Amino acid sequence: MKLLIVIDMQNDFIDGSLGTKEAVAIVPKVAEKISKWRAEGGMVIFTRDTHQQNYLQTQEGKNLPVVHCVEGSEGWMISDRLDAGDAHIFNKPSFGSMELADFVAGLQNLEQIELVGLCTGICVISNAFILKAKLPEVPISVDSSCCACVTPESHATALNAMKLCQINIL
Repeated sequence: MKLLIVIDMQNDFIDGSLGTKEAVAIVPKVAEKISKWRAEGGMVIFTRDTHQQNYLQTQEGKNLPVVHCVEGSEGWMISDRLDAGDAHIFNKPSFGSMELADFVAGLQNLEQIELVGLCTGICVISNAFILKAKLPEVPISVDSSCCACVTPESHATALNAMKLCQINIL
């Protein structure tokens, strides 16, 4: 089985409180990849950065004092330009998700994992590393054309770090 994990393609990260032009630019590519993946019989999972009203009092909120992805808000929603369909969605209160990794590890006949989404240098890299640690023999790749970060430089830095850890960069 082939698995595509779409990381945090939420309104706040695309064109909301933490949006960037690079994030906006990848949305059509991610939509196309999701459609192609499903047409080829692959499984698609989404993650959703999920914070509460007390975000600014959390450790993350103190280090990144921009309210975003508050559960139930418009910014928390996965972009309606992407077809989440009936895909499983993991709400994650932090950058990476152990729950996601445990779920993926329980899948039968897993041949390949590919990650796309936002932000390359924070949530994409965190989940890629957790998955690599949990499933060291499963090939993991990241499609660089379907990811974006705070800056193009931080995007490149994250891709290089993942490559060093034997995550294939497409």
